[in-house]
Amino acid sequence: MKIISSLFIGLLFFNLQCNTTKPVEVKTQPTGIKEQVRQGAMLVDVRTPEEFAEGSIDGAVNIPLDQVQSRVDEFRGKPSVIVFCKSGNRSGQAIKILEENGIHNVTNGINVPQMKEALK
Repeated sequence: MKIISSLFIGLLFFNLQCNTTKPVEVKTQPTGIKEQVRQGAMLVDVRTPEEFAEGSIDGAVNIPLDQVQSRVDEFRGKPSVIVFCKSGNRSGQAIKILEENGIHNVTNGINVPQMKEALK
């Protein structure tokens, strides 16, 4: 009987622990690219200067992927950052570099055509 009582109390305690709500941190970053731009997002084209010269998004700055690490301070203090490239690969790598340096308000805009579509 003691074993059953102990088992019952243990299961009850376990159930209470599993159902206890814990605070969840919620980031209040705008979800849409257009809304982020309205709120002052930094637009960063991480392609090469040659690719950037062929055309980009109005208002975007060119910080090639190989310079993101050394220029990370330029990203700090922005409401949000949207990075893009040709395919989404380099912008994904840029996000990883930025997050490793404590910058988490970054969105992958993928590429110029998708950015143009998102900004319509």
